[in-house]
Amino acid sequence: MAKPLANVTVLEMGTFITGPCAGMMLADLGADVIKVERPDGGDPFRAFRGGFYSPHFQTYNRNKRSITLDTRGGPDLEAFDRMVASADVFIQNFRPGVADKLKVDPERLRAINPRLIYLSISGFGATGPDRDRPAFDTVAQAASGFLRLLVNPANPRVVGPALADAITGFYGAQGVLAALHERTSTGKGRLVEVSMFEAMAHFNLDDFTHYFSDDQVMGPYSRPNVSQSYVFQCQGGEWIALHMSSPPKFWENLAIAVGQPDMLHRPEFASRDARIANYEKVAAFLAPLFAAKPRAEWCATLEQLEVPHSPVYSAPEVIETPQAQHLGLVLEDPNGPHGRFRTIRSPLSFDGERATSVTAPPVLGQHNDELLGADTAESAAAE
Repeated sequence: MAKPLANVTVLEMGTFITGPCAGMMLADLGADVIKVERPDGGDPFRAFRGGFYSPHFQTYNRNKRSITLDTRGGPDLEAFDRMVASADVFIQNFRPGVADKLKVDPERLRAINPRLIYLSISGFGATGPDRDRPAFDTVAQAASGFLRLLVNPANPRVVGPALADAITGFYGAQGVLAALHERTSTGKGRLVEVSMFEAMAHFNLDDFTHYFSDDQVMGPYSRPNVSQSYVFQCQGGEWIALHMSSPPKFWENLAIAVGQPDMLHRPEFASRDARIANYEKVAAFLAPLFAAKPRAEWCATLEQLEVPHSPVYSAPEVIETPQAQHLGLVLEDPNGPHGRFRTIRSPLSFDGERATSVTAPPVLGQHNDELLGADTAESAAAE
């Protein structure tokens, strides 16, 4: 199994999602990620559903080791500083000012180790009028303009997973990788900063580009209309998704598939511009056709005619598909702290090598003895 970051040591003081996600991205590439947690409960996401091993915590903390330290002073701070001296990367996602209170601010740590790459993740940035605002996923999505592209105007509700949290973690890991590469020639570390607000504004680049170039403010149906994407309910209640894009052949083949060879002569189907302008009419015409047959039958027909489509799967359905099983999408650690642990592997492969094993997320302080020694570990456990 390829581990391009095998010689990289990361100290992660991340909590919830953004910091842990960045750490997981590096751990998946082979870095030794050591999660430094509070002795009095650790990462708050551990206890999100009771206990200290919630599914929320498990999602972003595989392939890591855990130690407990109170870095505010005493032997714990001394032990932490020794680890900083030989580390390559430090990650935190505290609100501005918290790192100073915990004595893990960039100035102090980079004085100990000038080669250290320090990743600081915030909600709105380290400076500016919003620097002290609390920010969670929905706040960042809304502030960046992204959330309005997801919400149904007729029934405004937050939908979907914690995109802003995870995407910010991805950008953070990208920054760390760039700084690691630069260090090979400069020998110096970097302070890498990313905020959830900036990350989501950049992720929302298409929306801003349409505004800058065409004075167009996009809405939740702008992209589906232009890309000619649809979801239909089939007989039996299962859903199927189509992404028809621009090539005329896809529409010509769809007309054959649905048994409506003259469909493209209708005004709303006559051209790409017509289909975009009449998106709702097109969907209304096709919906009862798809409702008349089971999804499996539609998939067979559309696949034969090379119409871009997919069943709208649930997670249990995805992992049972032949393609997911062929790619080894699911990894398992049969000996996790709470029994079998399963997850979805990193999507990356190197020279044809993809991840074939995983280590379950650690329990709190699982590696104290291994990394801190018995005396320090006992001190941390007693606090």
